[in-house]
Amino acid sequence: MWSILLNKFEKHPAQQKVLRLLFERGFQVNDEGKVISGAIEIAHTQLAREAGVDRRVVDSTTETILSDELLRKIFQNVRSIPFLRDVAPLLGLGVIIITPDDAVNKGIIAEVSTVIAHHDISIRQAVSDDPFFTTEPKLTIITDTKVPGSIVEELLALRTVRGVSIY
Repeated sequence: MWSILLNKFEKHPAQQKVLRLLFERGFQVNDEGKVISGAIEIAHTQLAREAGVDRRVVDSTTETILSDELLRKIFQNVRSIPFLRDVAPLLGLGVIIITPDDAVNKGIIAEVSTVIAHHDISIRQAVSDDPFFTTEPKLTIITDTKVPGSIVEELLALRTVRGVSIY
């Protein structure tokens, strides 16, 4: 799917940077070509600075998005979520970060969640990095309670898991 989106901008690498930023952050593009998060408008100059491009590149990217039916549907419906990883310990929640053997493999989330469930721990949030966006994708699991260290060996024994961190 990601390659289909990038191909629409194959002759415009600067616009690809903007597209990636919009998608990674879950920013929408409204009918007027404004970048928004919910009802909050995000200045194109700010987006340009973050993407390392000129503001006009952001303008042309949003124009392209609105002129393409697939891109329009995607960027008018994508949403961001609150990622609890960094605040979980402050909320009394546990964090498990899984480094997969190969993030493209099927069943990683199923295997990991089965081990967690066997410890009678409830999963509050699971966020998986997309291997097309990052070179070192991780699976982050937020649990309803602190995670015992004994779970690490069980998780490391899984065929799909290369590394485990808990905090």
